[in-house]
Amino acid sequence: MTDPKTRRSRPARRSPAQADDDGRNVPGFPARLAAMKLLDAVIRRGESMDAVAANATRGLAPPDRALAIAISAEVCRHLVDLDALIDSATAQPLPADVKARMALRIALVQALVLGTPPHAAIATALPLVSGGPRKLVHGVFGTLIRAEAKLPAMPTLPEDVALRWTAAWGPAMVEGASAALAAAPPLDLTIKEPARTAEWAERLGGVSMIPGHVRLPRGGDVTRLGGFAEGAWWVQDLSAALPARLLGSGKGRTVLDIGAAPGGKTMQLAAAGWTVTGLDASERRLDRLSQNLARTGLEAECLRGDGRKLPDDREWDAVLLDAPCSATGIFRRHPDVLHRIMPRDIANRAELQALMLDAAAGVVKAGGSLVFATCSLEPEEGEGQIDAFLARQPYWSIDPIRTDEVPAGVHVAEQGWLRITPPDLAEAGGVDGFFMARLRLG
Repeated sequence: MTDPKTRRSRPARRSPAQADDDGRNVPGFPARLAAMKLLDAVIRRGESMDAVAANATRGLAPPDRALAIAISAEVCRHLVDLDALIDSATAQPLPADVKARMALRIALVQALVLGTPPHAAIATALPLVSGGPRKLVHGVFGTLIRAEAKLPAMPTLPEDVALRWTAAWGPAMVEGASAALAAAPPLDLTIKEPARTAEWAERLGGVSMIPGHVRLPRGGDVTRLGGFAEGAWWVQDLSAALPARLLGSGKGRTVLDIGAAPGGKTMQLAAAGWTVTGLDASERRLDRLSQNLARTGLEAECLRGDGRKLPDDREWDAVLLDAPCSATGIFRRHPDVLHRIMPRDIANRAELQALMLDAAAGVVKAGGSLVFATCSLEPEEGEGQIDAFLARQPYWSIDPIRTDEVPAGVHVAEQGWLRITPPDLAEAGGVDGFFMARLRLG
């Protein structure tokens, strides 16, 4: 019989509310800590999730990194409704910036959206807080789970966004945006050789909505799909692929692609026979452009430069300006934009776009074309931008977009430009919000 004096004591079992403060002994906690860092950067500091993801997830294994990003994205997608649930289970609303609210968002989105078992969701979130807030988080989470709380099928847009878009586009657009926010979008591919569209649609098991395009369900490793290694296609949302199409066949003519990286438009133009110069301000993004060109076997000149200060000794037959913008049109795949873009951000980007438009107009040959595009749902970055440009540039005019240049179901405005909003092509999986206009000199 073992001597009681030599018997090793067994550690007392602790409830999740008593987990280690620093989370070191909680499997999966580092991914949740990274998610909190990402969300803090987006919600409190107004930074892009893409811009801070590398730092916030440094040191994580790829699966943990993917989980941290998925948690953060889904919190942003359902933020308004998550907060409504939290507030329904507390005597007084928690301040927006306290860790307890953030920990509850992270725990709830795992249990209610990502399918994480509730005990694992709370065990990995509790170490994010300590002391009294930990008991609060544990109690609120338990209350909601026992009540079988659910999130609405259509996420609620932030109030300021809903008001802004209702004023600009009407309530039907806002309803369509809520529906579009409910799930990540499908995967769109641009086919290098449009004549092989049907072949690639059959080979990949997708559908085509316009020659040179194939749509697949989201999921899986893109690099493992047939045709990736040989550069037969590249990932590009259908809306994002339309501006380059508006320039048609190049037949050896020259085009300047401003804001070229990561390369979707540059590759489209090169494949269509243009002699392309791709310009971008970021060396890192230009490297990615070069890699994509190498994979697809296409050629383009790559220049690093400021779109407001273009070469004064060169002219091109056409210019494609995919201008920096608020990016509110890509909220389906980047729901963080709904919580970090403010009116001042939209105004600042509109000022930058005006400078870039004027610079682009100065390097187009007589009789040439200028396509302006933004992935924005803000009129200041679309219709208002073009109206102002035409008012100060009397030698330019709208070159109307034709209905046969866009997918069926996307409608050209009477002014001749194209405004794409969330309700468009909703039954087919939807498209990103975009604005584009084709202009002609002389």
